[in-house]
Amino acid sequence: MPPSLLIATGNAGKQHEMCALLSSLPLDLLSLHDVDANLQVEETGITYEENARLKAIAYHKLTGLPVLAEDSGLEVKALDGAPGVYSARFSPKENATDADRRAHLLALLEGKPHPWEAHFHCTAVLALPDGTCLQTTGRCTGIIIPEERGTGGFGYDPVFFLPKYGATMAELPFELKNQISHRARAIQAILPLIQANLID
Repeated sequence: MPPSLLIATGNAGKQHEMCALLSSLPLDLLSLHDVDANLQVEETGITYEENARLKAIAYHKLTGLPVLAEDSGLEVKALDGAPGVYSARFSPKENATDADRRAHLLALLEGKPHPWEAHFHCTAVLALPDGTCLQTTGRCTGIIIPEERGTGGFGYDPVFFLPKYGATMAELPFELKNQISHRARAIQAILPLIQANLID
């Protein structure tokens, strides 16, 4: 039996990306649904690392399994780094959708000089059975554009433009996005740590 690893995210898009990145390892990849982990972890940290650790440790304590969690966000230079760790909660609307958050972002940027430089950041944390936590980070730079383009991805992807590729993150093929994104880079960096601690 291959070792199990719990992917601690309730976001279907993130789950899909992370499982694809981990598919080269001989692991039994489990979702929160697979283990019936009905737990709401409050993201009270002020950094990506703190929030990712909160999730990884909480789900490890609940299940006893090794856990991979991440926290990520968009940082826009013209907004002094906002929305940052609050990216998933960045809208005054109750029960806001991704589209609501993008609209709020663009409303705040209106009138500010172009280009609207930005980057995505991701911190991944691996919680091991002995209580140790290991972490890696990934980053992807781009520009926020005032109109949505593309139907792939999720979150802020349709307004995050990558000049090198002449496309938004939402216009990239899944395979390419999952090589160059902030999350891809963080997960790629943690693969050897998973290999060394769970498999070797």
